Amino acid sequence: MVFKSIFIALIISLIISISKCNPLSTKGLTVDLIHRDSPQSPYYNPSLSPNQRLANAIRRSFDRARRFKLDPISPKSPESDLILSNGEYLMEYSVGTPPIPSLAIADTGSDITWTQCQPCTECFKQKLPLFDPKNSSTYKNIPCDTKYCSSFRRTSCSDNNKNCIYSAAYGDGSFTNGDLATDTITLDSSDNDGKSVVSFPDIIFGCGFKNGGIFNGGESGIFGLGGGPASLVMQLGQGKFSYCLVSTSNNDNKSSSSKLNFGANADVSGSGVATTPLVKKVPETFYYLTLEGISVGNQRLEFGDPTDREDGNIIIDSGTTLTFLPFEFYLSYMNAIKSYIKLKQIEDPQHVLTLCYHSKTDIKNIPDVTVHFRGADVKLKYENVFVRTSDVAVCLAARPVPGAGYYIYGNLAQMDFLVGYDLVKKTVSFKAADCSK
Repeated sequence: MVFKSIFIALIISLIISISKCNPLSTKGLTVDLIHRDSPQSPYYNPSLSPNQRLANAIRRSFDRARRFKLDPISPKSPESDLILSNGEYLMEYSVGTPPIPSLAIADTGSDITWTQCQPCTECFKQKLPLFDPKNSSTYKNIPCDTKYCSSFRRTSCSDNNKNCIYSAAYGDGSFTNGDLATDTITLDSSDNDGKSVVSFPDIIFGCGFKNGGIFNGGESGIFGLGGGPASLVMQLGQGKFSYCLVSTSNNDNKSSSSKLNFGANADVSGSGVATTPLVKKVPETFYYLTLEGISVGNQRLEFGDPTDREDGNIIIDSGTTLTFLPFEFYLSYMNAIKSYIKLKQIEDPQHVLTLCYHSKTDIKNIPDVTVHFRGADVKLKYENVFVRTSDVAVCLAARPVPGAGYYIYGNLAQMDFLVGYDLVKKTVSFKAADCSK
């Protein structure tokens, strides 16, 4: 805890030291989020139908949900063991001077930002050139004898005792090891003021020389958007970000992409905003909210005992497609939906979801579904509640949590909402939006 407090203080001091030249201190920043199944993604497979691509995303959400583990955390158990390595969205950025392009997984379940670097002793194949720190005039290794190094979890000294070495192990067996360093991170911004290039100097990141696991070569590393002090959210100096995820029906639209906002652009304001507290828990990487219940029509389903409800009982995550709920609560939710919809029930053609209806079109006259977070009632739209898994199957976009894991509020439930995270005020806000515009 002492090391963590020191590290947080050091990050704050770094933020203060660069605040005068931080572009976010005077304006906002908006970048594209690339869904891994969209035409802009290196993973895009044009031979698959939209339903097949969505079915693959649903399967991936089970893998990701299993990596949120309820393993007990002791002082000897590094938090990085619990972070995630895969996600549904990618983003482009550049590192160094001159800037070298990188394609990263934008992950609210990870803190440290890292990219593969030369010389690579063990690396997965990637399509973009590897970043070579020797060619960047602004690259600086963090010395081993500094407080930045000693306060960072899972760091050690290089063989010559000069450079700080970081290590991150992920819940799926993936890993990265390399130099902890600082360099300039550059992002292409596109907002109402037009396109611009925005650079951030002296950002702490991992220059990975030994990396492996489930990475498939389209990406170069991870862009950490988690809630911990090492996250880019804190380092960029504002402590807040927001995103607007386009509906799955727009994933094949080349002119429409989801957006990630920082600074002034991250504000979620105006009428219709619902705001709920962020709950601080271990590991700090994840974003914990308190789910109080779900209403289906005029029937409210309580999430646990209202007199003894756990704070921070569900994680909101952009990298998990489905929403995962406790088994008994899921059964109540499913049965409430069934009581309103009398269409023919069928098995999911993908053998993944448990409540599916035979329908070639959107289901008509569905009940209102409202998610009740503490202090925030979020009324869902059709595409937040149901997902099409074949030409004739429409299914409930939720499942019981697999095994012993965290409960997760997934990205299907967040699509066509502006979702804002404020790590300073410790809140998450929701506002209904058309994210394709």
